[in-house]
Amino acid sequence: MKPGLILSLVALLLGACRSREPRFPVERLELEGGTVVDNGLLGWGPSDIRAHFAQVLSDSRRFELLAEDDSKRQVADAWSFSLELPFTREVLKDSSTYSFAEVGATLVMERRNGEVPLRYQVVGLGEARVEAKDAAARRKALREALQRGLVQVSEAAGLQLAAVERPDAALLQDLKSQDERVREFALRVLADRRNPAAAPLLIRQLQDEDVQVARQAMGALVEMKDRAAIPALIDLVKDREMGFVQEVVFAIGEIGGAEAEAYLFTVAQGHDQPDVQAAAQQALDTLYAAHKHATPEARGKDRAEH
Repeated sequence: MKPGLILSLVALLLGACRSREPRFPVERLELEGGTVVDNGLLGWGPSDIRAHFAQVLSDSRRFELLAEDDSKRQVADAWSFSLELPFTREVLKDSSTYSFAEVGATLVMERRNGEVPLRYQVVGLGEARVEAKDAAARRKALREALQRGLVQVSEAAGLQLAAVERPDAALLQDLKSQDERVREFALRVLADRRNPAAAPLLIRQLQDEDVQVARQAMGALVEMKDRAAIPALIDLVKDREMGFVQEVVFAIGEIGGAEAEAYLFTVAQGHDQPDVQAAAQQALDTLYAAHKHATPEARGKDRAEH
């Protein structure tokens, strides 16, 4: 077979595979935050950025942007997107004579008209070198960085929403993927579904150096009410700033159980920081109140009595 014919067949096969990829309906696309409203250097207003992002989503072929008339009809699996640009800035790199434009992008995806409300967030960071010091060069670099950041969140959104459509068995296989994003998005969905297989991985993430990663893992474990996470959460408060310690204390109270109650009682009685003591007492009071309104079956056999 001739090489040209082989290349043509490969292109056709790749195109066919791409066309079979699911396209996710988007009924609403909104912008949030002051960066998109007041950004003279970028030179684009909110409507320009919105139109640009809509084009990026459309070009990805993973999303179907519903027209205004379409959005009025009931689309059971339609998503609402909210884009924010937390920052647009110029930074200097080590050993570089050039500055770089950076644009951060955060996309929140929500679906409330299905059986279960869903909410996911993905982030991107676009970067472009500033070739000269004049305003035109800076604007060009900033727009290139914005483009790259929007492409990143578009790709991440496609992977995240694809994970939502996959059964648990497939997601468990995705946890072994070489792509870190595929593993992360699969874990998020498994945690939302309260699949027990997600708990050990989330507990491991509590020790991540990135506080935001640890915070997200903690939130997922709270949703799962996984009492096996209590010892790891207790260890998490060591050498942390007080605000984060209070978050952990409330998370422990939300999960509950005998070990949680015993820990909260000890902290409420003897922690050296009054704010942490107060947080522990509040969490404990909430836990006791929940016991009073729960049936004996819901309380379980491991309830600690004080």
